[in-house]
Amino acid sequence: MTTSVNERHARIKELVCEVLELDQGEVTDTSLFIEDHEADSLRAIEILASLEKEFGITIDQSELPRLVNLESVYTVVDREMG
Repeated sequence: MTTSVNERHARIKELVCEVLELDQGEVTDTSLFIEDHEADSLRAIEILASLEKEFGITIDQSELPRLVNLESVYTVVDREMG
């Protein structure tokens, strides 16, 4: 079953909010995980692992520094999914 980009982005936001233990209303596409939500590098690794499991993709560890907000996560996942 294929999902639309909007559905995928909604699921990504859900996953990120679960890992960061935040309500979806607290996280915008541009709010920064570390600066705005006090996430640490371990949370970034958890986000990456959750995305890989959910979407059946592999994200290179070198992408971790790019996973700073939802916009960047959308970009990385969209690229990996083609």
